[in-house]
Amino acid sequence: MRIARVAVPGLEHPVFGVIDGERIDLIVGSPFIDADLNYSGVVLNLSDVRLLAPVLPSKIVCVGKNYADHAAEMGGEVPAEPVIFLKPNTTVIGDGDNIVLPTQSSNVHYEAELAVVIGALAKNVDPARADEVIFGYTCANDVTARDLQNSDGQWTRAKSFDTFCPLGPWIETELEPTSLAISTELNDETKQDGNTKDLVRTAREMVAWISQVMTLVPGDVILTGTPAGVGPMVDGDVVSVTIEDIGTLTNPVVSR
Repeated sequence: MRIARVAVPGLEHPVFGVIDGERIDLIVGSPFIDADLNYSGVVLNLSDVRLLAPVLPSKIVCVGKNYADHAAEMGGEVPAEPVIFLKPNTTVIGDGDNIVLPTQSSNVHYEAELAVVIGALAKNVDPARADEVIFGYTCANDVTARDLQNSDGQWTRAKSFDTFCPLGPWIETELEPTSLAISTELNDETKQDGNTKDLVRTAREMVAWISQVMTLVPGDVILTGTPAGVGPMVDGDVVSVTIEDIGTLTNPVVSR
């Protein structure tokens, strides 16, 4: 099932819906609150609504160096224990929204990532039961000011500018995440071409591990890491992240 969050002409607030082909069946309330979907009876063409970021998380937890090839291209090795960091929820944008390049950086990179969306309160989760707290999966771009990451010696500023976490285009709730092609195209040229089977620590393992550190709440998002091939984006570029069985997340890049 594909769950989208959309803006509908004439409605004051965004609403959720279930996508069926080129149509969307709107629901009442939030799928993160209501266990059973309550359909409103309103069915619209996807072309008549605007896709928004499919979730507005309380926090975005990211996993660094979780593909060996990316760790190598960054001049390092996979850490003995997972390295995690946070992005603020003000970084979130949706499909079609602009990634805005900050004036403080001259080297902003794309990073395609499989994102896990949490669906239930999660604390000290057993890895074998991780699916019980996972709502679904979506595409993410962990946009990074690489020059600031290197000069600061830590990652917070480099990862936290507004618009630095595109998510979407929707959440796929019925997905086996262990072997999915994941790629980035920059202006229609393939830059990243990986597969989630090469994750050092799987999506389920990271949900469990992170839940030992902090409580995860419905709507929280975990970014599982990026494969090799990261690189810069400049004003006028268009970047697309595609994950098999989910879809494609596309964002223009503009200067502030």
